[in-house]
Amino acid sequence: MDVDLPRKAGVLGRPIAHSRSPQLHLAAYRALGLTGWTYERIECDAEALPGLVGALGPEWVGLSVTMPGKFAALAVAAERTARAELVGAANTLVRVPAGWRADCTDIDGAAAALDELAVPQGDALVGSAPTVILGAGGTARPAVVALADRGAREVILAVRDTARATGAAACARRAGLVPHVVVLGTARFAEACAQAPAVISTLPGDAAAAQADALAAARRFLDVAYHPWPTSAARAVLDGGGVVVGGLTMLLGQAYGQVEQFTGRPAPRAAMAAALD
Repeated sequence: MDVDLPRKAGVLGRPIAHSRSPQLHLAAYRALGLTGWTYERIECDAEALPGLVGALGPEWVGLSVTMPGKFAALAVAAERTARAELVGAANTLVRVPAGWRADCTDIDGAAAALDELAVPQGDALVGSAPTVILGAGGTARPAVVALADRGAREVILAVRDTARATGAAACARRAGLVPHVVVLGTARFAEACAQAPAVISTLPGDAAAAQADALAAARRFLDVAYHPWPTSAARAVLDGGGVVVGGLTMLLGQAYGQVEQFTGRPAPRAAMAAALD
């Protein structure tokens, strides 16, 4: 691929107007001298994703995929990375001769956020209580894999309906973790939040607000939401004396790999980080 030619990329999701991915990608392309490259927001749900992606011309080199299309993105791909298959979902589609390659750079984003939170690694993490993840959808699974890569052996999935945790629990097992499922709002959930080395909310926006009392006891909290910020859940943790990292850290961490796969060049990390200031 001649990266000097004008190319197109974009982010797919619904809702998508709030996405800050265009800021990151456009800053990267400009820093790399790719002045003819564009990156746009495209409103698209899971049902519409296969048709939309299949109709894109050869000038389209890459797509970022947010909810609710991450499972559909994996299904539409002609090629899949091992980690995308492990997660069972993809946030990245890259143009290849056979069509599209699916990857999951969300794992990189989760790892970056866990680093910023100073979550223990290796034996220190093994010896602690399990990390708690609120939600069990397409964003929870990369967090599960990032924890496994960090040395965790167990994870707690906190959901409203235990049946909804089936896919995330299967992902945890594939990654070598023992999953435990608890119901949000229960005494067991509150106890787990107080004991965990970290609590991760993969719920959208202020959906975790109802769990504020339990979250106030969390020592470290990653909220993947970033608009509006801070969320009610994040404020509860801060008021309780905990440390909080927001979704922009995860967004930035996953975008580096996307830029590198789309362009074939090292991501200009300083320029991308500055775009979020």
